[in-house]
Amino acid sequence: ELSAQLLDLPVYKQACEAERNSVSGRPVSTRRDMTPTATTALVLALTLAHHASLAAAAGPRVIIVGAGMSGISAGKRLSEAGITDLVILEATDHLGGRMRKHNFGGVSVEIGANWVEGVNGGKMNPIWPLVNSTLKLRNFRSDFDGLAENVYKETGGVYDRAYVQKRLDRANEVEEGGAKLSAKLRPSGQDDMSILAMQRLNNHLPNGPASPVDMILDYFKHDYEFAEPPRVTSLQNVVPLATFRDFGDDVYFVADKRGYEAVVHHLAGQYLEADKARNIVDPRLQLNKVVREISYSGSGVTVRTEDDKVYKADYVMVSTSVGVLQSDLIQFKPRLPAWKVLSIYQFDMAVYTKIFVKFPRKFWPEGKGREFFLYASSRRGYYGVWQELEAPYPDANVLLVTVTDEESRRIEQQSDNQTKAEIVEVLRSMFSGEDVPDATDILVPRWWSDRFYRGTFSNWPIGVNRYEYDQLRAPVGRVYFTGEHTSEHYNGYVHGAYLSGIDSADILIKCAHKRMCKYHIPGKFD
Repeated sequence: ELSAQLLDLPVYKQACEAERNSVSGRPVSTRRDMTPTATTALVLALTLAHHASLAAAAGPRVIIVGAGMSGISAGKRLSEAGITDLVILEATDHLGGRMRKHNFGGVSVEIGANWVEGVNGGKMNPIWPLVNSTLKLRNFRSDFDGLAENVYKETGGVYDRAYVQKRLDRANEVEEGGAKLSAKLRPSGQDDMSILAMQRLNNHLPNGPASPVDMILDYFKHDYEFAEPPRVTSLQNVVPLATFRDFGDDVYFVADKRGYEAVVHHLAGQYLEADKARNIVDPRLQLNKVVREISYSGSGVTVRTEDDKVYKADYVMVSTSVGVLQSDLIQFKPRLPAWKVLSIYQFDMAVYTKIFVKFPRKFWPEGKGREFFLYASSRRGYYGVWQELEAPYPDANVLLVTVTDEESRRIEQQSDNQTKAEIVEVLRSMFSGEDVPDATDILVPRWWSDRFYRGTFSNWPIGVNRYEYDQLRAPVGRVYFTGEHTSEHYNGYVHGAYLSGIDSADILIKCAHKRMCKYHIPGKFD
């Protein structure tokens, strides 16, 4: 029966009655002890009529769960369509979600999203003009060109550039072959395979990367981008990768004291009230509101928060991460249908950890072609990808090392001092001829352990196609869903979150304004 549900997804019809609901707990004074005169009664009647007309003009009430990029983007789109009776409930004390700045070592670093990925191509990445023109955030083009001469041995020193370049060229050649194969696979996803399977078909690393060089190059090309290894990542959905195919191959590192989150604040400020300092002060945005329960029926929705507040509305837009949806943080009543639960659980919530380390002085190479360097450990993903940050943070003496997946989870569960000791040991191995000092400070984000995120971004599972993304995005009654994980082509990216907010809002608008409440999903093999 469950298989039949998945293969023949029904058309969902949502009730579209225009019953108004208000936020529970708002004080209402009835003044029962007063007997209004005829004049008072007339004034009261006119006042009620005025408020009724304002309520009708405002349209339906919508609750948005989450004030990250997708939630704020959805709210902006709803407001533009005249749906302004909004309440945005954010679990944390800030806007931005996984776009988050942090003061470290006297500079503002990004512990979440950091790059505008996909620039200088045929199409314009919608985030790029906001960053580069509207807000003029400081940004720097990331230069990976010198990678082949910056691969360090476990015993110190670098590998021969020609040897590394030969292995890198071979990996690129195999990826080009994978793109040709991917184009021939049926759109349904039934022929999809892992990137590792594609590599084996091309007789490249048939048993997985064996040498430290092959391992770190493979890690850099795949894990560093998708936060999971090739054995679990879909070929059909990432080769070629839509972000770079559509928007260009360049990526720009954002390093501004206002933070990358300034983009979210800017979008919010276009429909939420802000003060002179551009801080959002609109009462429709409520911070530190942890949603724990969403009840829904044909007549509306009720949302309960951890502080026992109750909010009622016509619709709710859930913009939490897929990791949160997979957890028990939010209970849906009634439970979400089986097809929806399965669509949520088949996606991966990956973990991508950017660790910032500060030193009393520099001991690493700098200059053109030296921005990124790799550590070819015999242990996959062990402090493998490094970035020196002299250009964005002059004289800060800060290095950035990225870990993912199981290493991220391992590191989140140990002390920062232990992580710092491991990092210094690795650096002393890499730079065996240098006097590497002890690190003076470290910043280790813990996205996986945080109950409000449960990871950093979604990854492309094997065998999914438009059908599964439609399921993930599909509303259930009056409950709508958005987030980077609902973006068919750009999930995992900031622009994916931004565009998904618009797309999901448009689905809600069609129901609320045009009574087009059927959300039809063609079959997987149609």
